Amino acid sequence: MKGGGRLRDKGGGARREAAEALAVAALSYLAFEPERLGRFLAASGIGPERIREAARERSFLVGVLDHFAGDEELLLAFAQEQGIDPAEVERARAALGGAWERDTP
Repeated sequence: MKGGGRLRDKGGGARREAAEALAVAALSYLAFEPERLGRFLAASGIGPERIREAARERSFLVGVLDHFAGDEELLLAFAQEQGIDPAEVERARAALGGAWERDTP
C-alpha cells in the first residue's frame, strides 16, 4: 500500500497535519457521492452551507473520521481508494485528539 504507516512515522506537528489532510481527503470522498454526503450531514447535524467553515475546526475533522470509523464498508472503500491501511483513520483520530493513542493499532 502506498500510504501505509503515513501517520505512525511522523512527529507531533507533522502527524497532526497529516491527520488533518487525511480527514479532508475523507470529507472529499464523502462529497464525491451525494448519498454518502447526505448520510454524513444527517448524522452530524450540519448543513451543507457550513461544511467549508466547519472543515477548519479540528473537532469537525475528528467527527469526519469518526463517521468513517463507524461504517466499516465506507472505511474499507476509502482506505482502498487512498491506498492506506484502514488503521490509518484511527491513527489520524488519535493525532487530532479523537482517541487515546495507546488504544489505536
